[in-house]
Amino acid sequence: MSSILLVTSSPRGDESLSTKIANEFVDKLKANNAGSTVVSHDLGQNPIAHLDTVTTSAIRKPADQRNAEEAAAAELSDKLVAELLAADTVVLATGLINFNIYSQLKSWIDNVARAGLTFRYTAEGPEGLATGKKVYVVLSAAGIYSEGPAMAMNHAVPYLKTVLGFMGMTDIEVIYVEGTAFGPEAFEKAIASAQERTQQLALAA
Repeated sequence: MSSILLVTSSPRGDESLSTKIANEFVDKLKANNAGSTVVSHDLGQNPIAHLDTVTTSAIRKPADQRNAEEAAAAELSDKLVAELLAADTVVLATGLINFNIYSQLKSWIDNVARAGLTFRYTAEGPEGLATGKKVYVVLSAAGIYSEGPAMAMNHAVPYLKTVLGFMGMTDIEVIYVEGTAFGPEAFEKAIASAQERTQQLALAA
């Protein structure tokens, strides 16, 4: 039985293409893998608070060294880490906003990138601990950022590959929903192309 972790981050609700494609993709993965379980977070509708002083201190300490306030503050981060480590497949969805990911998704990353849990420092350098996972990133964008002159402005994919790889997740596929601002025909073509890509990936999973 496969465990899928789905994290969407757009605040655009039903208008979000990244959320739409990610949800459809997870449905396809489930259809091709009977018995799959899904844990999902819609960070656009239910955002995770950015790290504050108490939480930052708490997640740097062993659980038995936290005071009551710190224990409460670290509870969500501990839960999110456990979900990530338990997942076989991770699907992350974001729009490209100001050339990077939504801050809601960044907050999730800040909560799961935990020294001693999802990575550790060794004498040979850092080592990722959240290994053995397939990661799919669904990225929607008004322009074309997967190739061409605007590719250099796409900081989302390099950042995600870097931070996920740091935690041990190096098997990453990116699904683009792009060029949506270039008229109705381009909009529909972007959706169809992403849906075709997710169908291929689901069959290959």
